[in-house]
Amino acid sequence: MIVPIKTLKVDTLTIHVYNSRKDMGIAAYELYKKHVRELMVRQKIVRAIFAAAHSQDDFLKALAEDTEIDFTRITGFHMDEYMGLGKDASQNFGNFLRKAIFSRKPFHEVNYIQSDAIDISAECKRYEGLLRQAPLDIVSMGIGENGHIAFNDPHEARFDEEAWIRQTSLDNICRQQQVNDGEFGTLSDVPETALTLTIPALMSCKKVICIVPTGRKAQAVRQTLCGPVSVACPASVLRTHSDATLFLDKEAAELILTI
Repeated sequence: MIVPIKTLKVDTLTIHVYNSRKDMGIAAYELYKKHVRELMVRQKIVRAIFAAAHSQDDFLKALAEDTEIDFTRITGFHMDEYMGLGKDASQNFGNFLRKAIFSRKPFHEVNYIQSDAIDISAECKRYEGLLRQAPLDIVSMGIGENGHIAFNDPHEARFDEEAWIRQTSLDNICRQQQVNDGEFGTLSDVPETALTLTIPALMSCKKVICIVPTGRKAQAVRQTLCGPVSVACPASVLRTHSDATLFLDKEAAELILTI
């Protein structure tokens, strides 16, 4: 078991800080495994949502190497997808997760958002129907540089909307982050719209594991934990969930280590 260098609680959110990004990812995997195995005692299938982002790399690597979880009892979803990219594009989030985890484990089922859908309303209706077939059990996610979760950027995020998936326009901070992550060469290459699971959909999950490395996220982490719970920083809603845990490396935590 990897021991955090600091543990704290803000409202109902538990925060663990680790000495390295690798330690953070492995610790997140260990808690994820514990949650999934406990859920499997009570139910046949676990319904899990995954984030497609390099912040998740260490966690997903550990999960892909797991030998204890019965993946044949997990149905997978992903939380967002660019619109307008070809489905074979390397930046396509479904492809990211297929390579990182979905093709590496024998999932019961994997449900992909169709990035090339012509009828956006119909695609939202289809995917929402899949999401609502049964309760959602666990989500692994990150926090964006602008405080977003999934693609719920501050200018469009809502805590109270009825829909579980919708089309959204991406703000320039969010789009620039994709360039910073090395996924696109320039800002103009990044799609301007996406489909995203909404905050109510994410918060409906029984368990939330949030994984946030690097100093580029330090300001967003401080806003998440020290500011008001507000759509100005969508990730602040994590402080209201009954079973959410935030995993940070020391660089991401550098502005909150004194609280």
